[in-house]
Amino acid sequence: MRGEHRRVTLAAWPTPLEPAPRLARALGLGPDDLWIKRDDLIGLGGGGNKVRKLEWTCGQALAEGARTLVTSGAPQSNHARLTAAAGARLGMDVVLVLAGEPAECGSGRDGVKDTVTAAGNLALDGLLGARIVWAGAVGGTELAAVLDRVVGELRERDAAPALIPFGGSSPVGALGYVEGGRELLAQAPDLATAVVALGSGGTMAGLVHALGPERVLGVHCGAVSDPARTVDLLLTGLYAPSPAPRQPPLRLRLDQVGAGYSRLTEPVADALLLAARTEGLVLDPVYTGRAMAGLVAAVRERDIRPGERTVFVHTGGLPGLFGHPEALVRAGETLAARTM
Repeated sequence: MRGEHRRVTLAAWPTPLEPAPRLARALGLGPDDLWIKRDDLIGLGGGGNKVRKLEWTCGQALAEGARTLVTSGAPQSNHARLTAAAGARLGMDVVLVLAGEPAECGSGRDGVKDTVTAAGNLALDGLLGARIVWAGAVGGTELAAVLDRVVGELRERDAAPALIPFGGSSPVGALGYVEGGRELLAQAPDLATAVVALGSGGTMAGLVHALGPERVLGVHCGAVSDPARTVDLLLTGLYAPSPAPRQPPLRLRLDQVGAGYSRLTEPVADALLLAARTEGLVLDPVYTGRAMAGLVAAVRERDIRPGERTVFVHTGGLPGLFGHPEALVRAGETLAARTM
């Protein structure tokens, strides 16, 4: 993607790359085969991959004279939380347009609800000073219409709004993971596979641009209806106005969505326990839990093999664990079973 794009600094780089020998052995890999890219340790707002994107999308907003950041998502959106944090850091107002109703504090899809008024990411949204507009039980098209209305109202009030895309995933936002991929390659030049959750697509698109499609395995989490097309469109935008080069097909796993985006599956529940009990690594049930379940399946099917450097990109999302009713119930059952 040509042209000058302004970037603001929201964190300290690079993030650590740590070995995971006990998890590697549990999966059937060699002790030096598996490493964790700790983007969950990015300091802003509880950490997570969205900060890399927000450095570019917020930079663009500031360059255009914006004073208010506006974005959308589910009630437990990590991107919404980190947009609120970025606004606080930059001295900008933030408005979050969230699907659902105020009492819906689960992950926000597939009918999973909680009765707590604010939990998980929602609690942090309030702490960070964001204003929330509840859009009701709407689909993607209806949510976009509410978002447009809110942006229009803010313009009428001279609030100078900038619309930050869903998940931070636009060609500009994906530049964050073009840089992130180059950072990872400098840390692990012999990288064979980077495993990453595929949500709104920008993280995978940036990594594919930096590393090539053969070295990135994306695990679909159910956030978009057509993950391959979503990533391909972002890659096209990254190369524009030049045509994207012909490359091998994307490496995608589509088998970890289960009953839906917000529903906890048995492979994901098992992956959460495995990561926690081998490495003290805490994952979330929607994104990194699915990515780890995809890694487990890829090793079992020999798509990922011993003797190759594999990196699991930990994209954060821990607050979402505390807003996910099914995951909390499962954690409570596990605790009860182990009480002495």
